[in-house]
Amino acid sequence: MFVFLYLVLKVSFSPQDNAQVCITGNGFFKLFKYSEGTLKQMNLQKGEPQNYLCHAWLSEEEVICGTDTGKLFLFETGKLHWETSVEYKKPPKELEEDVTTNEYESLYAFPACSSSDVSSGLASEDNSSQKDSLPQISAVAAYSKGFACSSSPGVVLLFEKTKEKEVYKESQEIWLPQDLFSSELKKSGRQDIICICFSPSEETMVINTNKNQLYMFTMLSTDLMKENATYFAYLNFPLHSASITGLDICIWKPILATCSLDRSVRIWNYKTNTLELYKEYQEEAYTVSLHPTGLFCLVGFSDKLRFISLLHEDMHVFKEFSVRKCRECSFSNRGHLFAAVNGNVIQIYSSITFENINNLKGHSGKIHAVKWSTDDAKFVSCDTHGAVYEWNLLTGKRESECVLKSCIYSSIALSSDAKIIFAVGSDQTLKEISESSIQLEVSAFGVVYTAVAVSHSGHMVFVGTSLGTIRAMKYPLPLTRDFNEYQAHAGAVTKMSVTSDDLFLLTASEDGSIFIWKVYDKGDGILKWEKEVEYAEEVLIMRADIEEKSQAMLDLQIRVRELQTENDYQLHLKDMYCNEKIKELEENFAQEIGSLKTKHQILQAEKEKQELQHQLQLSELMNKQAREVQQLESDSNQKLLMEDEKYQELQVKSQRMQEEYEKQLHNLEESKSKAVRELTEYYEEKLNEKSVLLKETEEDMRQQLQAHEEIKKQIEEDEDREILEIKVKYERQLSEEKASNLQLKGEIGVMNKRSLQKELKERNGDIEEMRLEQQKLQGIIKSLENDILALKTEIQERADTIQDKEKHIYDLKKKNQELEKFKFVLDYRIEEFKKQIESRGNDIKTMKEQIHEVSNTHLASATKPFMEGELERFHRESTQLKLNITQLQQKLKATNSKMHRERQKKQNMETFIKRFKTDLHNCVGFIQDSRKIKDGIRELYGKYVNQSDLVSQGLYRDLQQEYMRQREYLERNLAALKKKVVKDQEIHQAAYMHIVQENVSLIKEINDLRQELKVAHTQVHDLRSTRRLTKKKQAIRDTAPSSELLSSPAVLRLNAEKESENIIEMQQLEIQYLRDQIQEKEQVLAVQPLLVGNLPKLNLERSHKTQQQ
Repeated sequence: MFVFLYLVLKVSFSPQDNAQVCITGNGFFKLFKYSEGTLKQMNLQKGEPQNYLCHAWLSEEEVICGTDTGKLFLFETGKLHWETSVEYKKPPKELEEDVTTNEYESLYAFPACSSSDVSSGLASEDNSSQKDSLPQISAVAAYSKGFACSSSPGVVLLFEKTKEKEVYKESQEIWLPQDLFSSELKKSGRQDIICICFSPSEETMVINTNKNQLYMFTMLSTDLMKENATYFAYLNFPLHSASITGLDICIWKPILATCSLDRSVRIWNYKTNTLELYKEYQEEAYTVSLHPTGLFCLVGFSDKLRFISLLHEDMHVFKEFSVRKCRECSFSNRGHLFAAVNGNVIQIYSSITFENINNLKGHSGKIHAVKWSTDDAKFVSCDTHGAVYEWNLLTGKRESECVLKSCIYSSIALSSDAKIIFAVGSDQTLKEISESSIQLEVSAFGVVYTAVAVSHSGHMVFVGTSLGTIRAMKYPLPLTRDFNEYQAHAGAVTKMSVTSDDLFLLTASEDGSIFIWKVYDKGDGILKWEKEVEYAEEVLIMRADIEEKSQAMLDLQIRVRELQTENDYQLHLKDMYCNEKIKELEENFAQEIGSLKTKHQILQAEKEKQELQHQLQLSELMNKQAREVQQLESDSNQKLLMEDEKYQELQVKSQRMQEEYEKQLHNLEESKSKAVRELTEYYEEKLNEKSVLLKETEEDMRQQLQAHEEIKKQIEEDEDREILEIKVKYERQLSEEKASNLQLKGEIGVMNKRSLQKELKERNGDIEEMRLEQQKLQGIIKSLENDILALKTEIQERADTIQDKEKHIYDLKKKNQELEKFKFVLDYRIEEFKKQIESRGNDIKTMKEQIHEVSNTHLASATKPFMEGELERFHRESTQLKLNITQLQQKLKATNSKMHRERQKKQNMETFIKRFKTDLHNCVGFIQDSRKIKDGIRELYGKYVNQSDLVSQGLYRDLQQEYMRQREYLERNLAALKKKVVKDQEIHQAAYMHIVQENVSLIKEINDLRQELKVAHTQVHDLRSTRRLTKKKQAIRDTAPSSELLSSPAVLRLNAEKESENIIEMQQLEIQYLRDQIQEKEQVLAVQPLLVGNLPKLNLERSHKTQQQ
């Protein structure tokens, strides 16, 4: 439970983590974490305390706070991360222009005025007041790009996140619009913003001001309007900013009229939920009443009572009455009369002639409510002195009265037949009055009823409370809590009214809000009226307004005619211009078409000439190609034979190399198995030795523990024996003293008074001496017991320290063993690397020999650069391995030196423990003498614990840290080497598999090519025969005329020659591709001894036989 000594202004949960709570106020900023049913503070406040007015969560760790001095603080995980100061903002220049109005009242009509008119201006205060005022962060809210805050009245600043040092930067100002229809125009835009919130999609921002107004701003327009000043717009319409004092409805129209202490009168439509008329005055309005037609209203101001005509877009004062501070007024149900309260007098006026027909006098207190009966024959009123009067309007006298001086009535309601009066007041009851007496009182159950209304059907009674709740109860009134209660307002309900069709209940409150309730029946749903109400659509309008509008219409019609004539003239000019342009374009296109036709004829002639030239060139090329084909065939046959011989030689070489590799692999496996066997035997011997040592150490420990337990038991038995002896001794002395006391008491009875007094004094002195001796002996016993306990604790501590030392020695031995293992592993790795280097050297030698052999052949030019590259790569790898070996040797030297140091430390510790054991054994010799054993243990403690233990602990920590660091380093190196070896194996295996696959694919391709060669030979033979035939036919046709040269057989001959030419080209390409593949395979086979793994045996003889077949 936390108690805050300062004023808490805001508490909020983190949106991302519901267990985090932020609390700010005057002088403190605190973050709490809720866990296990308690709040735990997460931050420590540093720096000067500030008066934090508001805060908002930007993320799970960031909170932005605003102060009363205009500063913004950004806290990240409770620490101050960024701060900035915001200046007092002045309105834009276009809003500082003076707005002059000739009238003291102005109009607000909805939806007649556009949003551009609303946001066209902002009020600015005087320069002097702005200089004196300071910035104050009154509200702050977060969104995805940053946050919004209000630093001055009437403005919201948007801050966006940046990548600079400032973290957040001001990006935009949004101002409240000037209310053009307010009586205080300059102050309407300078309202204090008390709350800011964003919609979940962050498309809309809504704010609340200290005058109960709601404004909205569309966030999508922020990027487009960053340079110009932007403004809020009303969320729906302007609301009352103060307590509502009057509410009334009419019959003809679905409207209600309200007035408020904010000096405004508003007309609302409860069907469409809109504000139809709005007007502010210079005086406060206390009451309002609507005429049944909805065309007029009465408003009671502080200076006068005004009869106002409700025009289409205005409120026009038609008549004024000299009634000051009229708190209640009401039109009759037929609209021909209205009543106005003037002090303690109710004045009845005619709404047609405006004459004062009657004055109802008799109230002694302030009149709070007046009601007309449905037939306007009766009139009921109530006052603050507990009086409820029923008046006869014809005579002006009271017909009945009911007075209860202990109650201050606040509201009354009449039944439809005017026989029952319902009244509420300060006595927390609802009264049913009829026939001048209270028939029934219903308790309010702890609240005060402030308003009452009855449905026209008489079945339901509605009451409003001082807490802002509405209660609905059925008639007859229940005596128990048989009602439905609805929470609505934040203040006391001031006025209530039920519409004429009983479908809506209208309530107003001191918080400035109006609620429209739909009345439902629980069984049948919404209530249905017998006849559907048809509302009037008529409105009033001034003659001057009609004349202005008609004149404006005439002006606009004249303007339309002028524009039409001007448009016709412009169209005629455009038609003329377009016709001229069309003629010019037609002439230009005709000229261009003629020139293009001539060009086409020239190009056609050139095309025919070129076709003849191409035919002659084609015949020459065909002859040339036939000669080249014959030559290429002979060359390709010779080359194929040579390649076949080379392929046979390569197969023999590959078989020989494969056998050599298999032998090498077999030798490596045997050496590896031998090394593994030797290692296992070595480590098994080591394990046996260590197990024997462990058994010996366990037996020593067991013997030491037994000796310690025996010593402990002897000490305890001796102490118990001494305590019993002392106890028996003093008990015997006590019994003797008691016996002597009894004997003395008997002797005292026999002796005289004088001798008795002397002896008593002597005995008392002896008793006191004995008591003092007893106290001294008890103190000695206690001190001895304390010494025994101290000795026991010291012995236990010494035993614990001995066990800790032995554990430490055992750990050091284990570490020593591990270091020896690491040394052995590293030695083995070094030997392996040496063997690998030797094998690599042998491979290099063989490779050099192969290079020398290959250089003598005709393929030396192709394989030499590849082999040189492989040699360079192996040289690099060998140098890298040498570097690794040197590093490992250095590490081995370091580990050996550390091992030597550890062994030295171990020997020192063993000698230290031996010395301690001898001293402890000497100390145990004084076990019978408590003082000597105590001094001996203190000497041991001073000698070993204060100096050597601390030093040894520090050395042990350093040694352990260094050991762990070296061990981690060696483990990392070992893991890296293992990974490297695994990678090399994978690469070599992949390369080997790739070569095998390529060998198989090449064999298949060679077989396919041989088959294709056979097919090509047959095709060439066929082509030669066809060519001979064509030559014979050509010789026969030479005698024919020249016109028959380009007949169909010639075309066939040309096609056959083209086909043979294409086949020869394809064969040449295939031969070249095969040569390249054979060269690559020879290079790979020359490098193949370096690969690790068993090559599969290729039965090349069988494949060669299949190819020949």
